[in-house]
Amino acid sequence: MMWQVQLHSRLGHLPSAFDLNISFASDAKRLVLFGPSGAGKTQTLMMMAGLTTPQQGKVVFNETPLFDSSSQLNVPTRQRGLGYVFQDYALFPHLTVRQNMGFALHQGWGNPSPTHTSPEVDRWLQVFQLQAVAHLLPEQISGGQRQRTALARALVAQPRALLLDEPFAAMDRPLRQRLRSELLQLQTELSLPMVLITHDEEDVDAFAQALIHIDKGKVVSGANPSDSTNHRV
Repeated sequence: MMWQVQLHSRLGHLPSAFDLNISFASDAKRLVLFGPSGAGKTQTLMMMAGLTTPQQGKVVFNETPLFDSSSQLNVPTRQRGLGYVFQDYALFPHLTVRQNMGFALHQGWGNPSPTHTSPEVDRWLQVFQLQAVAHLLPEQISGGQRQRTALARALVAQPRALLLDEPFAAMDRPLRQRLRSELLQLQTELSLPMVLITHDEEDVDAFAQALIHIDKGKVVSGANPSDSTNHRV
């Protein structure tokens, strides 16, 4: 089983506390977590990545435990081998496109230098056609270029899987359609496992080999698109 996820956490404070109880298993290379805003999708993805810690549960990827509260196992985020793309891309505003990508490989306290280079950075600059803007800051490039930079930064470190939080939410429809096609082609070429969260049914249609529907912190249904009856997909 590629993913085995069981998560429990109480989020926030009374009177608006929110109970997250998520459980699913999936072998899909392209898994979509679908549901309305505030359903708990982002918190689920962040717990899978190790960016936040659930109170109880476990996360297993390809038979390797990443988190298990019963044995107090909590693999650090950087050691999980999961590339994460935030909804707002979370690019460093004071670093160039090249520096943002190089940050994923950088060791030490300082930032990568403006002239930092590596074969992996050069490869993804070419794949995403970002060579011409490699010296520019995020505010100087387009929304599509910012998304490509965020994807490139996640892929530079050669992750075992890619996690994406609403990657097309801030884009107009024509750009969303074009970048969906690019991402689907890239995932197919790399055969890289991917978990994508969205509230957009067009994302579901484009990517979902399996679908987990989340609402109010719980799995409502989970299955291949043709079978929406169970939580093992």
